Amino acid sequence: MRALYNSWYRFGTPPWVGEARQDLVALVSDGTLAPCRAIDLGCGEGDNAVFLARRGFDVTAVDFAPAAIGKARAKARAAGVDVRFLVDDLTDLRHVSGPFGLLVDYGTFDDLSEAQRRLYLRNVVPLAAPGAKFLLWTFEWELTRWEKAAVKLLPFGGIALEPGYVEATFSRDFAIERVAGESGLKGWPRGWAAYLMTRRA
Repeated sequence: MRALYNSWYRFGTPPWVGEARQDLVALVSDGTLAPCRAIDLGCGEGDNAVFLARRGFDVTAVDFAPAAIGKARAKARAAGVDVRFLVDDLTDLRHVSGPFGLLVDYGTFDDLSEAQRRLYLRNVVPLAAPGAKFLLWTFEWELTRWEKAAVKLLPFGGIALEPGYVEATFSRDFAIERVAGESGLKGWPRGWAAYLMTRRA
């Protein structure tokens, strides 16, 4: 999986690369997310991290693909902002320590297998300070029978989260609000959701 993503970033441009995500921009612009110590989990080429740094956040950004981190550092230099970009694995963090006031994950958690998600939770949840915000973006829809079968066969993780999965997984540690999303879309992927979660004291 790591080799696949690293090659994709090294030789191509994944479709999620580009501007900072609209949900994140909106929440920062309206003051819902205020400058603090922040971490971008699975940052890719760093578009969200650079945006946050421009808006006054103290940003750490992590990805397991060295090629992605190399491109992200170049973007930060071009933008004239300081971001701590680290090559690390969210299921076995070695170089990151909290606490953070904001955690951002755009499309990393849903891409993991069930076993990897358990390791992610063990590593990531302790990074959130009491009261911290966690913006989680995920593909989300009711999986068909063949999609559920594919998840069991695929060597690289999940396809999407099913409705209710985020609440069932994170509600012990976070108060959860679904702030955006679409379902029943034609074609594939068939839905997505953005959750703004607040770390319980």
